[in-house]
Amino acid sequence: MVALSGAHTIGKARCTTFRDRIYNESNIDSSFAKQRQNKCPRKAPSGDNNVADLDVTTPTKFDNLYFKNLLSQKGLLHSDQILFNGGSTDSVVKRYSSKPSSFAEDFVKAMIKMGDIEPLTGSDGEIRKHCAKPN
Repeated sequence: MVALSGAHTIGKARCTTFRDRIYNESNIDSSFAKQRQNKCPRKAPSGDNNVADLDVTTPTKFDNLYFKNLLSQKGLLHSDQILFNGGSTDSVVKRYSSKPSSFAEDFVKAMIKMGDIEPLTGSDGEIRKHCAKPN
């Protein structure tokens, strides 16, 4: 999952998805947070549709700088920064940030593995209205 999260090296997120992080979380670089706050006002719905790059360094290039951003507490989404926040995935983030080829190889393997997942269909599957409980 850490390798797949590296896809966030490209793309944008709406203010609604990162507002809480830039105003309320402590594991964020303060200048990075202030920069994002300029385009994402604290009070919703103002600015809800404003967007920011997921990768502040190289937003249009598929590379490992997304992971370097996490080391500097510049993950835009909570789900990104949690990958480097004193937990079990810290070592993987460090490795990917210093070894681009390691990230690239693991990303390819993870994408192939994900592509091999066969979703349940028809009467074998279930679409839930609320994921926590069966329909």
